[in-house]
Parts: sequence; C-alpha cells; structure tokens
Amino acid sequence: MSLLKLTGSALTRTVAAPMVTATRASSHFVYTPDAKAPIEGPTKKMNMFQAINNAMDIAMERDSSALVFGEDVAFGGVFRCSMGLQQKYGRDRVFNTPLCEQGIAGFAIGVANTGATAIAEMQFADYIFPAFDQIVNEAAKYRYRSGNLFDCGSLTFRAPSGAVGHGACYHSQSPEAYFAHTPGLKVVVPRGPNKAKGLLLACIKEKDPCIVFEPKTLYRAAVEEVPEAAFESPLGKADVLRAGNDMTLIGWGTQIHVLTEVADMAKKQYGVNCEVIDLVSILPWDKETVCNSAKKTGRVLIAHEAPLTCGFGAELAATIQEECFLHLEAPISRVTGWDTPFPHVFEPFYIPDKFRCLAGIKKLIDY
Repeated sequence: MSLLKLTGSALTRTVAAPMVTATRASSHFVYTPDAKAPIEGPTKKMNMFQAINNAMDIAMERDSSALVFGEDVAFGGVFRCSMGLQQKYGRDRVFNTPLCEQGIAGFAIGVANTGATAIAEMQFADYIFPAFDQIVNEAAKYRYRSGNLFDCGSLTFRAPSGAVGHGACYHSQSPEAYFAHTPGLKVVVPRGPNKAKGLLLACIKEKDPCIVFEPKTLYRAAVEEVPEAAFESPLGKADVLRAGNDMTLIGWGTQIHVLTEVADMAKKQYGVNCEVIDLVSILPWDKETVCNSAKKTGRVLIAHEAPLTCGFGAELAATIQEECFLHLEAPISRVTGWDTPFPHVFEPFYIPDKFRCLAGIKKLIDY
C-alpha cells in the first residue's frame, strides 16, 4: 500500500472516530493562598514576581547602597522580577552582568564585603553550579576564616527553581540540599507572594549570606493580597498551615500546595486529619515545630521535588527518627523526585504529585 493511501486511510479513520475532548492541566497543583496578610494595613493584589519586585523596590529605596544585578535584570529579567527598577534607580544600581555565574557571585561577595548590599540574581537555579565554589567556599566562610574581621552580610542570591511544566533538566532542578550542607549560609523557599516578599526583605537585612530559591511556576500562578508596607518573615521558622492529629505532611515551595490538596483528599477518602507544615527555611530549619508535630501525630510524610537520595527530606527523616522514635507509629515516608536527571516529556511521572503523595499516606495508614 502506498504512503498516500496509508495517510488517507488514517485520516479517514480519524475523522470517522467519535470525538473525544481531552484537557490538559496547566500544572500539577492547585494554588492555595494564605488565609490572611502577615501584617495589618493596606494591601494590594500581587502575584509572586510582583511581590518580589516590590520587596527589592523597598530595599533599594531605604538603602542607597543596595545593588541589583544579574543576567538581563536591567530590562526586568526573564521572569520580570526586576521590571522598572533600573528606570527608577538608575544604571549604576540596577545592571546586567556577563553570562558568568561565578563572576556574578564573586562580584556580589566583593560588594557585600565592602559594606554595601548585594542582591544578585541567578537566572535559573540550575545555573548556580558554576558559582558553587564562590558561594560555599568564599561567601559562607568569609566571617569564619577572617576571625569575624570581615563578612558577607547583606548578600542575597535569588534563584528561580523547581518544576515549571516544560523546563527539562536545565531549567527544573531543586538544588537546595547542596547548599544546606554548608554552615554559614541561610537558605529559604517561599510558597507564595506574601512569603516571598517577607523572606526576601529578611534575607536582604540578614548579616549572613542568603539564598532564596523561588519556585518559578508560582511567579504568575500565585496571587495574594500583599501588604504595601515593608515586613519580614522570620528565617528558620516553619509555618503550620493546617492543624491535624493523625499524620504530619511536610514540604516547601510549590510542594506545599500539593500537600494541602492531598490533606483534603485524605480527609475525604480515609477520614485522616493531616497536619500540613511548610518548612519555609531549609537552613536553619525549624526542628522544634517539626518534631512537636511528629510526636503528636506519630506518622510523617515528607515530600519534595528534588531527588530522593540526599534530598533535604533525608535530614528531616533522620532528625525525626532520632528525636521522636518512641512516638512513631510507622516508618517515616518520603515522596520525592526520582534519582534521575529531571526529564522533559516524562515530567508528570517525575514530580511527587497528589496521587503519589496520597498513596504514601495510605501506606502509612495501613502500616
């Protein structure tokens, strides 16, 4: 049979077949906004990139030494987080850098070391690895190796991270665990606009170098009423987003919205009341809140997008096992990305979605 006939036959069968309407979800989560603003006062509806822009605007307005720099930040950056800042504060304070992450980090260290405030953007968290040596061997150790004569306080790295639906292996990674192994750094991950603004302002004022991993899929998907005034979210403090007595669910960033939906599913399908904890801060992390919850519920599920092996969930699991062993009713469960490079077309099978998390809950119930 000729190719023309095959093609015609296939087209005929396609046309004759019953019409099936398929819909594709735009993301693997349903965004859950914070119930209320973190402080009193006038608010404005903002998505997450607008809240980050607002935080940098506030920081630059109240600190004349603050600089914003990185790849393409002058026109707003690929995610528009620095949009309008160069027009407002000038090219000397908001400017593009060469495409050299090691150079961005080294320059940021020098800026902070002179006493100025450095707000450096890594265009994607996946691109932060060329700067790894500068961050973990220079910035993190500057205070220690100089005997507190010098430091890199007021140094903040912003880095868009995590799954986005089509990013594949170079635009989807979650590298927080690499940096959690480094004393001297602060590492945080916001879950939405309010947390992003509060954490960024806290990091900019912090006297140790900080990294803010911003879940890029939330830049536009996350919308909240955000206070117009400046406010700071505490570093090292987790948030209990939902109280429960039967099981503890722990996550951060985008994953917290997956777990919030899963908690509803577990309640409806199994009658299980889950406590949902947003870890917020990776380094330092809130051991007290996590362990108190684990002791109360006796069952713990930890979920994150990064691979299983040596993901930060392993540190949580080890600490819970050491501190709460006699209170546990089941082994600690981890639902994570797989130990493979982050895939493109197979992303839906890689991420710890609500169905994988719900299966983990069922396993803990049945143990």
